[in-house]
Amino acid sequence: MGNICIIPARGGSKRIPRKNIKEFLGKPIVAYSIKAAIESKLFDEVMVSTDDLEIANIAEKYGAKVPFMRSEKNSDDFATTYDVIEEVIQNYKTHGKEFDNLCCLYSCAPFITSKLLLKAYYQLIEKNFDSVFPIIAYSFPIQRALKKNQGKIVMIQQDNLNVRSQDLDDSFHDAGQFYFCNTIQLLVNKKVLTYNTGGLEISELEAQDIDTETDWKLAELKYSLRNEL
Repeated sequence: MGNICIIPARGGSKRIPRKNIKEFLGKPIVAYSIKAAIESKLFDEVMVSTDDLEIANIAEKYGAKVPFMRSEKNSDDFATTYDVIEEVIQNYKTHGKEFDNLCCLYSCAPFITSKLLLKAYYQLIEKNFDSVFPIIAYSFPIQRALKKNQGKIVMIQQDNLNVRSQDLDDSFHDAGQFYFCNTIQLLVNKKVLTYNTGGLEISELEAQDIDTETDWKLAELKYSLRNEL
């Protein structure tokens, strides 16, 4: 039993070619996720799920295991994170290995630290959650969001037009870094977000979506700035 860290890193990234092994401030970006997982000392197994031999070789170079390659079915644009996790868990099960908890840690998340992983794990265990993941507060109240309607701008929720910002509830979004889950509950629910999920709030300086080359440059700037503070 114990814990496993699963790092999904397929080879067919479209918007940023070879994204998962592209150099981020001198190292393949996947190396940051592997390092954080290993340094946390939480995991009996830190593995990379990939369909790509070059990614597999780089993952192993930085200390992760690649005990099997990802199936073709779960390597296309339509495979979900849950599909990938389920495949990994079932593959380990056929080899006689099962895990109490798992962490699906994304390969392009260089801001993840071992300290953050430990916080998430302790929250998962101490509060008996099904899952825990990092969240970030929206900088502006989403209750005052606008939309276009036939060329005009209107509020989505008109009732909040004159409500003070401090009287509106805080709203959050997924930081897109990792999900720490109870394995049994994940397989039963077949989803990460349940009615028993915890959130670990982090700041905007501790995360960055990386979907474009501009995002990549912003992430490097933000990472450098954070390490100077």
